[in-house]
Amino acid sequence: MRAVRQMADTILAQLSQMFSKMYSDIGRRSIPPEKLLRALLLQVLYTVRSERMLMEQLEYNLLFRWFVGLNMDEPVWDVTVFTKNRERLLKADIAKKFFELVLKQAQALDLMSDEHFTVDGTLLEACAGLKSFKRVDGAEEPPPDDRSNPTVDFHGEKRSNQTHQSTTDPDAMLAKKGAGKEAKLSYSGHVLMENRNGLVADVEVLQANGTAERDAALVMIEKIPGDQPVTIGADKAYDTKDFVKETRNMNATPQVAQNNKGRKSAIDGRTTRHPGYAISQQKRKRVEEIFGWMKTVGGMRKLRHRGLQLVGWMFTFAAAAYNLVRIRNLATANAGGKA
Repeated sequence: MRAVRQMADTILAQLSQMFSKMYSDIGRRSIPPEKLLRALLLQVLYTVRSERMLMEQLEYNLLFRWFVGLNMDEPVWDVTVFTKNRERLLKADIAKKFFELVLKQAQALDLMSDEHFTVDGTLLEACAGLKSFKRVDGAEEPPPDDRSNPTVDFHGEKRSNQTHQSTTDPDAMLAKKGAGKEAKLSYSGHVLMENRNGLVADVEVLQANGTAERDAALVMIEKIPGDQPVTIGADKAYDTKDFVKETRNMNATPQVAQNNKGRKSAIDGRTTRHPGYAISQQKRKRVEEIFGWMKTVGGMRKLRHRGLQLVGWMFTFAAAAYNLVRIRNLATANAGGKA
């Protein structure tokens, strides 16, 4: 944790001027945003389920107090501080800037490739139940048998994102991972991974509309800095003519897994004959490690927040936390190798 704290402090020092603009010089003294962000970083790293539980940990956990920057006898702030300050941090897009500064640290240590990447997406279960997924045309529904927790029978009812919407989280959409799988209210989270060390190079969160994976991939590919040719690894879901064409138009080689089931693949021998294609297909599997960490450790399996903007903020911050842990492990391994 010392290495993570040191990297986080370097980043927060670079954000200090931005924090100064966000907070007024008059009025009651506020909680330093540096402490709030360190606390949120702990929440991701230690899989703390809620801010309330995080505050309970800060009461007695000396490691947490040291990491956040609280003295042993210093009182812990109220949990509503997160609610009131989250909107301020959200408007300033602090998570994105924090993530970008983490990337700069990785680049300074020469840990990132600028030529070979992988894209992939995953469904994030929204903080909303299926009972909240109701018709948007104002059609009358039967009276509830229980006002607090009514019984809802979905059998025989056609429910889609075109006719229904969640009253709890309107941005969440009904989606499922594959044929025969259960449909859930979800968001679609995406990452662009560099292939050298498996670090997250970019993130995007979109509504789970069915084409979000390819849409987000094109957005992230377009934002890759520089004008040098790059390679993009991906699974079979990206094997479409439109995606392959758009990727090549952006000076990127789509090294996508071939999908020959019932149709002709958009990837032919011009791509598969090169040794780099096989390497890219091997490397792209590491992107599942990122999603696995973010869902199990980072708490993104079942979202705790609502709204596309806030979910995107938390997903970006979790990706930054993953990179910090990965950079620490790589730096430690490199130092051991040199010794």
